[in-house]
Amino acid sequence: MDTPNGGGLSPEERSLVPAGAGGGYVPPPPPPPADEDDDDEGMLRMSFLEHLEEMRSRIIRALMGFGVAFLICIVFCYPLWDFVRAPAVDALTKIGIKPPNLVINEPMEAFSIIWVKVPLVFALFLASPWVLYQVWAFISPGLYKKEKRLAFPFVVSTAGLFILGGAFAYFVAFRFGLAFLLSIGLSNGVTPLVTITHYFDLFVNVILGVALVFELPIAIFFLTLLHMASPRFLMQHSRYAILAIVILAAIITPTPDFFNLMLFAVPMCLLFFVGVFASYLLVLRREGKKFPWGKVLAISLLIIVALAGIAYFVLLKLHYHPIGHWPFFAK
Repeated sequence: MDTPNGGGLSPEERSLVPAGAGGGYVPPPPPPPADEDDDDEGMLRMSFLEHLEEMRSRIIRALMGFGVAFLICIVFCYPLWDFVRAPAVDALTKIGIKPPNLVINEPMEAFSIIWVKVPLVFALFLASPWVLYQVWAFISPGLYKKEKRLAFPFVVSTAGLFILGGAFAYFVAFRFGLAFLLSIGLSNGVTPLVTITHYFDLFVNVILGVALVFELPIAIFFLTLLHMASPRFLMQHSRYAILAIVILAAIITPTPDFFNLMLFAVPMCLLFFVGVFASYLLVLRREGKKFPWGKVLAISLLIIVALAGIAYFVLLKLHYHPIGHWPFFAK
């Protein structure tokens, strides 16, 4: 029969248990409560003044990187200006304006545009990865270890979308819109005489506007990360999002025609749904589930093969060929 002091333990187990003041059995202390998230160890605790000091340090580093990019761009300011004015040259050439030159009204216009503003815009794109890294480095001390792993994807995707948006605006949207704007009034005796200041202002508004809009997936992802939105909520209210996108595209679009409006609105709508999909992947990861990539890739491959077959039938069997205007195919 077990004694009270033994507590039903073997002699070897009782020898490992400390005795109380009266020689009785003292149960071992309970194990420490498990940490709700072991990643808390990776979080850096900082005071308010330390946060201010860290922010000052990151701002200085970001400005230094931007300054270096600006100096590099100044060295190549004339080739960069040729790159900026290329859409204007193409548009003026298409409408028959010879020579296709921009003009100045004040002596300082050329200097302020070519030597200052153009390098500033290109430095913004060139230094964007470094600036975004400094932003992430500032907020990373308050993140968990698993969230800190998003540093590289955050910098690459954010800077990549920003640069991609600028490239889309430059090579597609801005060129189409500019040619339309300059052609208005030609048949009524109106000859375009465009100053470099007005041209550059329109160029910056369109390029930076579209580049910022391309950050929509990142904004949606972070809203989901902060529990301020969910994929279900976004899909239920997607019609309102599409309406807001069309209104925003109408504001950004440099021309009032429907074609250029859709040229802006369709990519923006696609970016919205890309952001919703990214937030859906984040929710699945939180719930410990996996996305069926194999099935999705197989279905996508079948769709691509089907579209390729349709294109082959239309182009070769029906003797259609692509053209540069609507309906884009003709016999």
